[in-house]
Amino acid sequence: MLTPAEAETRILETIPAMPGEDCSISHAHGRVLRAALKADRDLPPYDRVTMDGYALRTSALASGIRTFGVQGVQAAGMRPGTLGASPESCIEITVGAVLPLGADCVVPYEDTVRDGASVAVAADAAQFAPGHSVHRRGSDHRAGDEVVPAGTLLTGREIAVAAACGYSSLSVARLPRIAVVATGDELVEVDAAVASHQIRRSNDHALRAALHSAGFPGVERFHFHDMRHEIEHMLWHILAEFDVVLITGGVSKGRFDFLPAELDRQGVRKIFHGVAQRPGKPFWYGLSARMTPVFALPGNPVSAYTCLHRYVLPALARSAGAPPAPILRASLSAPVTFKPRLARLLPVGISSGPGAVLLAEPEDCNTSGDFSGLVGTDGFVELPAGQDEFPAGYCAGYWPWV
Repeated sequence: MLTPAEAETRILETIPAMPGEDCSISHAHGRVLRAALKADRDLPPYDRVTMDGYALRTSALASGIRTFGVQGVQAAGMRPGTLGASPESCIEITVGAVLPLGADCVVPYEDTVRDGASVAVAADAAQFAPGHSVHRRGSDHRAGDEVVPAGTLLTGREIAVAAACGYSSLSVARLPRIAVVATGDELVEVDAAVASHQIRRSNDHALRAALHSAGFPGVERFHFHDMRHEIEHMLWHILAEFDVVLITGGVSKGRFDFLPAELDRQGVRKIFHGVAQRPGKPFWYGLSARMTPVFALPGNPVSAYTCLHRYVLPALARSAGAPPAPILRASLSAPVTFKPRLARLLPVGISSGPGAVLLAEPEDCNTSGDFSGLVGTDGFVELPAGQDEFPAGYCAGYWPWV
């Protein structure tokens, strides 16, 4: 049976890449960039003034001149003026304006005293070197430089760069259409009457909500009863129509767990079945004939939700072209004992300890069916197999819930 790391590797090695598409900059937030963003001109595109004040020559200050005649005002968005030939000339200037021709520094208002049409520099002139209060042209990037690499998840920061570089549309990974399938005769929809032998569907709602939070809005929910003909018919259509399929339940070895055999019959190649972990040991992964990834998650709610975060979300990020996310580390705040020879995916609450260390407070659920036990937790840590005792202070990989 695979370890969690081995299962993750097999998924990431085989998950197909989503194709690219063009997306308006207005709708690109949260998408993964497919083509790098390059500067279409120098950034900044001109010598940009960074303080309100007076633009003048540092050579005039160096020669002992302290009083200057104000020849005019230049605001941001105006074409740059030209400083007069007299060394005693200056131009009043605002933040964001182009540095006037002939000037090489800006003396801020607070270092001057204004008297009508003249201004005196009241501060030590030695502090005003060429370029003072000026953001030099091309000092951030030169035209043609790569500013944002492909594979970047687009946030407001990258959107700002795109806008500044003239990208009205961006090449991004297409968002997948995802089917989330709940299985089992005992399940009824939330708003339906529920009998004493039935339970309300929660897995598909939870997975859909988490997928939305992770930036995948194209999710549809389905329900399979434990009937071969229904599974056969609906599975065929879902595999044909969706880019990713998530199934919860029906993948163990029970009498009515028909899914593994039906997946095989419909040409879905099994990559693996079973991971040496708790919860989520029966986890199944494979690829259809048209390279649709199928994740068959255990039916227990905690197992399904944990496997989604441990395996499915990283796989979807890889499919979009994003680089692997760094694994966070957290230190156990209390000892943990776990005897089975399995990796333990343990829900935890997170706080910040001395030295800004992440502290993981163990918050074990009653069983893997106790979804309410996850309420108030922040994620889970992975404790490796082969070790029974994990002392307080043990450092483990940490995966936050989305």
